[in-house]
Amino acid sequence: MKDYLNSLIEQVQRVDAAGIALHVLVAAAIGFVIYLSYYLAHAGTVYSRKFNVSLVVLTVLTATVMAVIGNNIALSLGMVGALSIVRFRTAIKDSRDTVYIFWAIVGGLACGVGDYTTAGIGSAAVFLVLLALGRIKNENRVLLIVRGERSTANRIKAAVSTYYDNRVNLRVENTTENTVELIYELSRAAMKKKQKEVETVTDVLYKIENISYVNLVTQDDDIAG
Repeated sequence: MKDYLNSLIEQVQRVDAAGIALHVLVAAAIGFVIYLSYYLAHAGTVYSRKFNVSLVVLTVLTATVMAVIGNNIALSLGMVGALSIVRFRTAIKDSRDTVYIFWAIVGGLACGVGDYTTAGIGSAAVFLVLLALGRIKNENRVLLIVRGERSTANRIKAAVSTYYDNRVNLRVENTTENTVELIYELSRAAMKKKQKEVETVTDVLYKIENISYVNLVTQDDDIAG
C-alpha cells in the first residue's frame, strides 16, 4: 500500500515538445477569444489594453503550469505552496474583470490538460453570453443635486416637483445648521421630455435666492458626469 501511494506521488506524466506546443497554441487561441470579448464588452467605456493583454498571457501561463504539473501530486502540492507566497494587491475596478480573470484561468487549465473540447465549447458559451448581455441596455438614471441655504429647502422641493410633474424621487436630503443638499433621481425619459422646454431645471432653480450649485450627474454602473 505504501509503495502504491509513493508511486502515485512520484509518477510524472511525460509530455513531448509537440504536445506542449499544442497546449500553448490552443491556450493562446482561447486567450485571443477572451481578448476580443473584453474589447467588445468595454467599447465606449474605460478600456485597459494592458489588462486585456494580461488575460491572454494568463491563459498561456496557466496552460504551461498545468503541462509542467501533469498528474504529479508532489509537484502540484509544491506549486501550490510556491504560489501561496504571492499576494495580489491589484484592485478590481470593474466586477466584470473578475469574470474575465476566472475565464482565463479555467481556459488555461483545460488547455493544459489537453481538454480542448471543453475549453472551446466553454469559451464559446461564455463569449456569447457576455456578448448578448452586453447588448441589453439599462436605462441610466440621472441624479439632480441641489445645494443652497437651509431656508430654501421647501422652495427647491416645490420647484423640482413642479418642473418634472412629480416624476422625480427625492433620495437624499443632507442638512447642516445653515445649508441643505437635496439629491433627486429621475429617468432619462423625464429628462428628454423637458429638453424642448425653454427654461431648464437649472434656470428655474437659480431663480431661487441663495442657491450654491445645481449639478446633473449620469448614474450607471459607474458614476460619470
